[in-house]
Amino acid sequence: MSRAEQPSRRTVLAAAVAAAVAASTRPASADPENGMTPDTADPARALPGAVDNRAWFSHQDWSGGTAKGTRAVAGTRPGLEIAKPAGTRSYTDPHTGITARWEYGTWTSPTHRLTVPATEAIVSWNARTPAGTWIQADIKGTYTDGTSTPWYVMGRWAAGDRDIRRTSVDGQSDGRSTVWTDTLAIDDPSAGLRLAAYRLRLTLYRKPGGKATPTVWRLGAMGSDVPDRFTVPASTPGLAKELVVPRYSQEIHKGQYPEYDNGGEAWCSPTSSQMIIEYWGGRLTPAQLAWVDPSFADPQVCHAARHTYDHQYAGCGNWPFNVAYAATFEDLRGVVTRLGSLTDLETLIAAGVPAITSQSFLKEELTGAGYGTAGHLMTVIGFTADGDVIANDPASESNEAVRRVYRRREFENIWLRTKRYNASGKVASGSGGVCYLYFPARPTAAQSEALNAVGVRV
Repeated sequence: MSRAEQPSRRTVLAAAVAAAVAASTRPASADPENGMTPDTADPARALPGAVDNRAWFSHQDWSGGTAKGTRAVAGTRPGLEIAKPAGTRSYTDPHTGITARWEYGTWTSPTHRLTVPATEAIVSWNARTPAGTWIQADIKGTYTDGTSTPWYVMGRWAAGDRDIRRTSVDGQSDGRSTVWTDTLAIDDPSAGLRLAAYRLRLTLYRKPGGKATPTVWRLGAMGSDVPDRFTVPASTPGLAKELVVPRYSQEIHKGQYPEYDNGGEAWCSPTSSQMIIEYWGGRLTPAQLAWVDPSFADPQVCHAARHTYDHQYAGCGNWPFNVAYAATFEDLRGVVTRLGSLTDLETLIAAGVPAITSQSFLKEELTGAGYGTAGHLMTVIGFTADGDVIANDPASESNEAVRRVYRRREFENIWLRTKRYNASGKVASGSGGVCYLYFPARPTAAQSEALNAVGVRV
């Protein structure tokens, strides 16, 4: 989300309650519809306390589950591709009105039993979609009372925008859970209902008779049950280190490309993404940037906005779409997750891994920011000797002004809380520690250890 965004643009997420989940929660069972059996995932994959991460990315992962018209492919970056298509389908793009037929294949994961029965789930993926291809990611949850959600669409995605318009899907609910852009949320967490398990499904599409295929390298979901809280415990500083990350301002793009939400305040997410992509060595070619008005500075930020834009949400703040964009760069992976403290961020920074954090706050709640926001993304790049947070904040008037130092206690609270008071004095939500993490497809031992320590399996 951008700091200019009103709550109506995106329903408030991060709805969770402090009450502990009842110990009598019913486990997920086998699903005869797809012949699924429960996934006996290693509990170490879950971040203790409030967050559970599960991802499929190895050849063994892709060889499991149920494939119809798809196959696992080996190599240094294993993935899933179309084999002999399972059939053809028509799709009418709601944003262009164009109806076309597509060959498709599907892959359905085993049931993953959440170690943290969840109030929310966010699906993210890493994939390549050559011209003439696209993918859809779905989730089906099992509630703690043993009943199930429908299959929910969590994204129809392509790296480009020539074949379909990248989109989330509104209007998905069964009266007990609802999809809000990129997040599946329990409607009334106070009633005690949770997601106990889920399955993910990929559908890979290509033009009939073609040979091109999407390749999905990583698919996963983050389930969470973060207690409602206006304040969070203070952590103890433990690291003084700053990473050298490129600095880009979103504000110098005000008024650019209204079709991609008009630049400026709306582009915090793609601007933050581009900073970290380039930190890891990702570069766009002159040919890729040729469409950008040559009078615009930092055309790569314009490119990031176009290629993260969600045509249903009408903005660039779709969390999984940003992750998917980052993973289109060679040797990069990405996930959406939640972290539990600034200590987690210190663990990542120590290993050379910056993070993009989501936070909401009043102007007076973050000293030195100079603005308030209903939702804003910035890049954490380090910590001072006093433990304060060093951030590349794209909500700056110039690239030179992007580097900021924010007070540790203030930053920690506005990022990790789930409840806050807005400028009208009404209760609103906070992100509960949401962040994007981008990292190499072949991380170093230190990077792997740090990512695993914060619950991200690599």
